[in-house]
Amino acid sequence: MRILLIHKDFLEENDPGGSRFNEMTKVWSAMGHEITVLAGMMHYNGTAKGEEYKGKYFVNKQQGAVNVWRCHVSESYNKNFIGRFWGYFTFMFSAMWAGLFRTKKNFDIILVTSPPLFVGITAYVLSRVKRVPYIFEIRDLWLESAIDTGVLTNKMFIKLSFKVEAFILKKAVIINVLTPAFRDELIAKKNINPDKIIFIPNGADFSLSDELLATFDSKAFRRSLGWDNRFVVTYVGAHGVANGLDQVLDAAEKLSDTNVLFLLIGNGMAKEELMLSAKKKNITNIEFLPAVSKQEVFKYILASDIGASILKKTDAFKTVYSNKTFDYMACKKPILMAIDGVSKKLVEEAGAGTYVEPENAEEYDTVIRKYLDNSELIVHQGESGYAYAKSKFDRIVLAEEYLKKIVWVVSKNKKQ
Repeated sequence: MRILLIHKDFLEENDPGGSRFNEMTKVWSAMGHEITVLAGMMHYNGTAKGEEYKGKYFVNKQQGAVNVWRCHVSESYNKNFIGRFWGYFTFMFSAMWAGLFRTKKNFDIILVTSPPLFVGITAYVLSRVKRVPYIFEIRDLWLESAIDTGVLTNKMFIKLSFKVEAFILKKAVIINVLTPAFRDELIAKKNINPDKIIFIPNGADFSLSDELLATFDSKAFRRSLGWDNRFVVTYVGAHGVANGLDQVLDAAEKLSDTNVLFLLIGNGMAKEELMLSAKKKNITNIEFLPAVSKQEVFKYILASDIGASILKKTDAFKTVYSNKTFDYMACKKPILMAIDGVSKKLVEEAGAGTYVEPENAEEYDTVIRKYLDNSELIVHQGESGYAYAKSKFDRIVLAEEYLKKIVWVVSKNKKQ
C-alpha cells in the first residue's frame, strides 16, 4: 500500500520534538508499505531553516525507508504570529505543488495531520486530482486554542477559518482525533457523524525508554550537571504563548527556600522573554536549555525527579493531551499536571501524578513540597504511570491499529 502523509512538522533525523509520525511511519515501512511524506523546512519550535534549504523550494530526502519531500516554509514562521500564519500558507501551497508535480506517482490513501488547519486544503486538492480518499487528523483544536489565547482576533478571518474547517471535515473519509474530548467537540459542536470519527491517540516510545531505563546511569548524569542535592522538576516542550510558562517563574519564586530546581527544555517565541524575566526577578532556581534530540531529552527526564505538563488556563486546552506526558510516563516519572480537563483525568486515572490548577503558584508550591519528603510517592506514581501507558499508549501498538484503519479505508474505496 502507498501512503502519502502530509505533515508540516515531520522531524528530520535526530530533531528535537514530537516524533509520533516518524516512529509510526517506520513501523508501517517495516510492514512493507511505501510511505511518502510532504514535510516542511522549518522546525515548529524555533529552529532556523537549515543551510541545505536556503533558496530552495523542494528538497527530496530519504529517511530510512521513508521518502520525504521537504517543502518551502517562509522563514518568517518563527518570528511572530503574522509570520507563523504566512508560514502555514506557504507550506499549504508548496506541499500542494510537490504533491501534484514532484511525487510523480499514485497513492492509495492520503493522510493529513493538523495543525496547521490549512493543510486540509492541500489534502483535498490532491485527493481530487489523484482520485483517492483522505484521512484528516486533529492533533489540536487549533482555531479554538488560537481564539482562547488571544492569538487570533480578526472576526472575518475566524469566520472564514471555521468555514474552511467545516469543508475539510466534510470531505474527509474519516477523522482521527488524539483525545476523546476532540471527539465530543466534533459531535456536539461541529455536527460530525460519530461513525466518521476514530481515536488513535498519541503515545509513549517504549523502545527508547526501556533501553535507557536498563542502561543509563542517571545518578552519574545528575552529578555531571551539579544536581546531587537538587529536586528537579523538568518541563520539555514549546516555549510559546499557549504554554504560559511564566507560571513556572511564579512557582520558582515561591519555592526559592527549597532545593527545587526547575528545568525548562525547548524553544519558542516566548523563550527569550521568559529568560529575561527570570534574570530581572533574580530567580536562581530555574534553568533553560535549548531543544535536544529525543534520546537526550529522555536522559534529562530520567535524571529528574518529576516531569511537568503545562499550558495556559483556557477552556480550549481542557481538550488536549500534552505530548510529553507520555514521555514522562515511559520514563517512570510522576507528572505535575498543570492542564485541566482530559489531561487531568488521564493522570488521575493512571495514578501517575498530581493535578495543579494552571497559573496557580500557591498550588504549585503546596504540591511540590509534598513530593520533597515523599520518595515512596514518587516511585509509586512513576511505576503506575508506566504500567498505564504500557497498556493503553504503546506507540507501536497504536501504529498497528492506525494502519488497520487505513487499510480498511483503502479497501472500502477500491470496492466503490
